[in-house]
Amino acid sequence: MAHKYLVDLTDEEQGNLLDVIRKGKTTARRVARAHILLRAAAGASDEEIAETLHLGLSTVHRTRQRFVDEGLTAALSERGRSGSPPVLTGKQTAFLVALACSTPPAGRQRWTMRLLADRFIELRQIETISPNTVHRVLKKTTSNRGNAKNGVFPL
Repeated sequence: MAHKYLVDLTDEEQGNLLDVIRKGKTTARRVARAHILLRAAAGASDEEIAETLHLGLSTVHRTRQRFVDEGLTAALSERGRSGSPPVLTGKQTAFLVALACSTPPAGRQRWTMRLLADRFIELRQIETISPNTVHRVLKKTTSNRGNAKNGVFPL
């Protein structure tokens, strides 16, 4: 079967790919893509490359296609992935951490995730937020109320 995307490497590109494989200071996906391009340049079919490298056929085809369309750097690198944007901005996160480190409401010994979420909404920082989101945001911080240097300005 004739390939629409033929990989023709220059000596410099081939040297760069061999460096990627030999140095070992890169991701496994990048190394796999380098192997794909080297084998494709040697004339192997997509099916042979996929079977030899234990990769999917579409991965081999997409890598070959990206090399021809966009060049070596694009073929080796990851594309940005779409995902949901962060729920809170940096300023909102800082406010939430400061709120969690503050004195809990009267009659409470400590803040709960639900109390923090309700208070955060009450202070009009955000329209809605779940206790799970509050937990996730606080878990990603290094704030520790028992630590002398907890990242919050002492009162």
